[in-house]
Amino acid sequence: MPVTAIGRCMAGIRVHGPEPDLENPTLVEGFPGVGLVGKIATDHLVEQLDMRYYASVNCEGLPRIGVYRSGDRTARPPVRLYVSEEHNLIALQSDAPIASQAVQSVADCLTGWIIDRAATPIYLSGLPAERENGTRPDLYGIATGDAGDRLESTEIAMPPEDGVITGPTGALINRAAHEDYGSLALVVECNHQFPDPEAASVLLEDGIGPVAGIEIDVQELVDRAEEIRAKREQLAQQMQAIGQDESSQAQPLRMYQ
Repeated sequence: MPVTAIGRCMAGIRVHGPEPDLENPTLVEGFPGVGLVGKIATDHLVEQLDMRYYASVNCEGLPRIGVYRSGDRTARPPVRLYVSEEHNLIALQSDAPIASQAVQSVADCLTGWIIDRAATPIYLSGLPAERENGTRPDLYGIATGDAGDRLESTEIAMPPEDGVITGPTGALINRAAHEDYGSLALVVECNHQFPDPEAASVLLEDGIGPVAGIEIDVQELVDRAEEIRAKREQLAQQMQAIGQDESSQAQPLRMYQ
């Protein structure tokens, strides 16, 4: 394989087990961000579709920690890839914030791997917003390269105002735009202080599902919202503590300038 500027970090992705039979797959990204909407959505996707652990992500700058689960002796790296051959789908699951100094190297590393596999990434971000109880969060879609066509056949709205996406997710979108590579980004209104399972369910039901051509049952996510919120509260506090430069979130452009 020829080594290019964008592909030098491909050694940061280590495959475990057999290579899946995928053709132009969709990849869903779940780095922690405001409201933890991307992480909650991706965690639910992996569980609901019974996705197989596929690869560990060891890009330069990622935290060197081991993660384990209740009732399971297996320890794994904090950033992992899961696969469903049936749905032609890859999911990136992350259990740790990404430091600001590592954002660019991680974006380069992952983008090189994504391009090499001709995958279409769906990047996920929350937009801090106040909403009344019972009001369904709004969802917007943007794209880079020629991936916008996949949004035209859905009911996902265009953004109502100028905005930016920061953190690891913003760096990934930036890298895709520089390469003129096809990628999608879904932005959902969410609570800026606490984990927001409701907003994550909108990402899955109204965004990822239609774009990826799959049906995702979000009822369990809605029913267990309080439990999920409590379990993810500590990570949400960590994300708030590191600030917007390191936390993936969408925000109006006027607030960034």
